[in-house]
Amino acid sequence: MFAIVEAAGKQYKVTEGSLLQVDCMLAPVNEEVAFDRVLLARKDGEILVGRPYLENVQVKGRVLSVGKGKKVIVFKYKPKVNYRRKRGHRQPVTLVRIEKIEIKGA
Repeated sequence: MFAIVEAAGKQYKVTEGSLLQVDCMLAPVNEEVAFDRVLLARKDGEILVGRPYLENVQVKGRVLSVGKGKKVIVFKYKPKVNYRRKRGHRQPVTLVRIEKIEIKGA
């Protein structure tokens, strides 16, 4: 059983018990979160496809930690004019453990 969910403008394939690292969700640690934007779900060989989302499917998870992702280096350079700018960025991320994929009416 798996599902494809949309979170923070990105799509993720999730299964029960999997870990999901999404962009900052502003949820405290150990809080239960629900993903309502489910694009596709598969259970026992039956595939449900949403147009664009499935209304009777919900993915529930629990926030494990809130932190920062890997550092991305941004380096601007212009030749012959001695222009160099080096900056780093760490995107805030939330680590979620998927606990349950609920399909209502099935």
